[in-house]
Amino acid sequence: MADEEFERLVKEFYMPLFNFGLSLSRNRSDAADLTQHTFYTWARKGHQLRDPSKAKTWLFTTLYREFLARRRQGQRFVDLEGDAILVEPLQIASTVVEALDAAIVREALETLEDRYRAPVTLFYMKQHTYREIAQILEIPIGTVMSRLSRGKEELRTRLLDFADREARKVVALPVKESQTHG
Repeated sequence: MADEEFERLVKEFYMPLFNFGLSLSRNRSDAADLTQHTFYTWARKGHQLRDPSKAKTWLFTTLYREFLARRRQGQRFVDLEGDAILVEPLQIASTVVEALDAAIVREALETLEDRYRAPVTLFYMKQHTYREIAQILEIPIGTVMSRLSRGKEELRTRLLDFADREARKVVALPVKESQTHG
């Protein structure tokens, strides 16, 4: 039964945990390591969890703590790779949302300070409640609400800036062969 539960948790939470790790570390390899470490820790200690309904929060908290521990140890998570991080659109005009692509959203999210990026990612990408985010990040709910508010505003501003920048790019049209042989 324990093996089936472990497999169920991996199936349900591997990708959400990986994406959270990716949003924190900004590196696919590091995100995979964080996710693997989280499930390794669950395999060793998950049986100690008294309330099985808290497994999701426990997993995200474990990943976040491991990220912080690695960062404190001096490991740098700065390499960017081309994977998209999806964030549900904020309250932005539909024309702006249509102009955005996953790379712009990822770039905007990655420019947020860590203290804003983690709660915004957990809220929009992982759909955690304020209480769950507070538990995962080990901060008061009021701080979660404040950081979400500031983070959403910063993200909104960056997305608008990126969309404006993309809209101003000049696209070269292909030259017809008949035009080159004058």
